[in-house]
Amino acid sequence: MATMLEKTERLIVRRLRADDLERVIALDAKIVGRARGKFFEQVLERNLRETGIQASLAAELDGLFAGYLLAHAYYGEFGTLEPVAVLESFSVHPDFRHQGVGTALLRQLVLNLRGLGLDKLRTEVDWRDLALLGFFHDAGFVPAPRPLLERDLSREPRGRSAREPG
Repeated sequence: MATMLEKTERLIVRRLRADDLERVIALDAKIVGRARGKFFEQVLERNLRETGIQASLAAELDGLFAGYLLAHAYYGEFGTLEPVAVLESFSVHPDFRHQGVGTALLRQLVLNLRGLGLDKLRTEVDWRDLALLGFFHDAGFVPAPRPLLERDLSREPRGRSAREPG
């Protein structure tokens, strides 16, 4: 699936391939400051197995690996039957930002997901990453109606009990 976008041959969005793994790991490490190889091995392997769902994409600009996204379709999560896609990881190389790479990747993902009959796409963003929040806002994302909750278990004494619901 090589798709030309933005009416230019400079930018190509294609399906992510197994031989992209090292480039994905290196780009992610450059962005987040640590290598997460095992995570990407597992996610890419799962996505490559699902031949009908083209939810993992790569972008090349002038023949160079410029960015990627990894997404997955769920047909029910957290006890609901609502079909939804989750954008698990998304990066554009700093040298290629503000050149339409992220927009092209997201546009192709949306086309692919609509073809699968999915009408919701979710992701998580560090609330302190204002640039990424701005990008997702401009792309039409809004806060989800259900908040994501997190508990840091390393910062509390053992044996603390929670208040019972209801």
